[in-house]
Amino acid sequence: MDTTAAALLALAVGVVVGVAIAWIVVQALRARRTAGVQASTEIPDGAHAVLGAMDDAAVIVDSSMSIAVASAAAGLFGLREGQILPDELRTLARAARAHEKHETATLRLRRGVEMRSVVARAGSVTPRMTLVIVRDITERERVEEMRRDFVANTSHELKTPVGAISLLSEAVESAADDPAQVRHFASRLMAEATRLSQLTARIMDLSRLQSDTDLTDLRDVSIDEVVTSAIESQAIAADSAGIEVVRGGARGLYVRGDVHILSEAIGNLVANAIAYSPAGGRVGVGVKNGDGTVEIAVTDRGIGIPDAEQDRVFERFYRADQARSRRTGGTGLGLSIVKHAVQRHGGVVELWSRPGRGSTFTVRLATVAAPEPTVVKKKRKKKPVDRAKGEAS
Repeated sequence: MDTTAAALLALAVGVVVGVAIAWIVVQALRARRTAGVQASTEIPDGAHAVLGAMDDAAVIVDSSMSIAVASAAAGLFGLREGQILPDELRTLARAARAHEKHETATLRLRRGVEMRSVVARAGSVTPRMTLVIVRDITERERVEEMRRDFVANTSHELKTPVGAISLLSEAVESAADDPAQVRHFASRLMAEATRLSQLTARIMDLSRLQSDTDLTDLRDVSIDEVVTSAIESQAIAADSAGIEVVRGGARGLYVRGDVHILSEAIGNLVANAIAYSPAGGRVGVGVKNGDGTVEIAVTDRGIGIPDAEQDRVFERFYRADQARSRRTGGTGLGLSIVKHAVQRHGGVVELWSRPGRGSTFTVRLATVAAPEPTVVKKKRKKKPVDRAKGEAS
C-alpha cells in the first residue's frame, strides 16, 4: 500500500470514528435531558397513598395543568386523573408555581348540581408538580350564619318583652291612683313576663337539645302517654280558639326515649296546628304502626305553608305568618325544638303542606317491644296472735 492510500484510509477511519463519537455524545446528552425531564415530572413517592387517605379533595397536577393524582373526594368536584384543572384552580396553581410559595383563595366550585363555597390552597411539590387542596366550607359557613342569626334574633326577641315590661312598670307607677288602670297594666305586665319566661325556657331547651351531651332520662316510653300529655297541655289553647283536637290510630306502641322531651315536641306540633287553624276547625293527631317504626301525624286544615317556605319552617325564630304569630304569642322556636328533639331520638320529622288546604307534620321513631307488665305481689296477712295464750286465735 503506497503512502497516499494509507493516508486516505487513515482519514476515512478517523471520520468514521469521529462520527461515531459524536453520535454517542449526542445520544448521551439526549438521554440525560430526557432523564432530567422524567425526574422532574415523576410523581413523588407516596403521593397516591397520601391523597388516598385525605378527606378533602386534593390533586397533583403537572406543568400542563393535567391531573396526575387525585383523591377520592376530588371526584365530587369533577376532578379526575387525566383531566385538565378547572380555570379557577388553574389560576391558583400557576400563581403558586410562579411565586414559589403557597397560594390560598376562597372560591365557588360546582359540586354535582350545586355551587359550593371552598377554600383552595396550592403549592409546589417538585419543579413541575403542584399540589392543590380543595376544602368544602359550605356547611361551616351555613352554621356560622345560623349562629349569627340566632344571636341577633334572640337579642331582638328578648328585647321586645323586656321593653314592654319596662314601659308597663312605668305605666303602673303613673296610674297608682287609678285601681282600674293598675289592674289593666298589671295583667299586661303579667302576660309579658310569662312570654319572657316561655321564650327563655325554650331557648334553654333548644340549647340543651343541640348540645353534645346524651339524653339522660331514657326509658321505654308509651306513645299513648306522649300523645295524651301533648293534647292535654294544649287543651286550654284549643278551647280558647274553638278548635277540636281529636286523636286516632294505633295504640300500645313504645319507643326508647325521654318522655318529657317527646311530649313537648308533639305538644309543640299540636300548638302550632291550633295557632294556624281557623276558629271552629279541627286538629287531628294520628298514630300509625309501621315496619319497626311509629308515625305520629299532626294534621290541621289551616292556612298551609307555601313550597318556598317549607324548608325554613324548622329554623329558629322563623314564622310563616308573622302577623298570626304576634297575635298568638309564638316564639318561633317550637318547630326547631321539634326537629332537634326528634333527631336526638334517632327519628325524622317531615312536612306536607298546601296553601289553603292545611299542613301535616309527621314524626317517625323506631319502636321497641312493650315492657313486661309489673306483677305486684300481695303480702300475706299474718294471723292475729293471742298474746295471753301465745298462739294464733
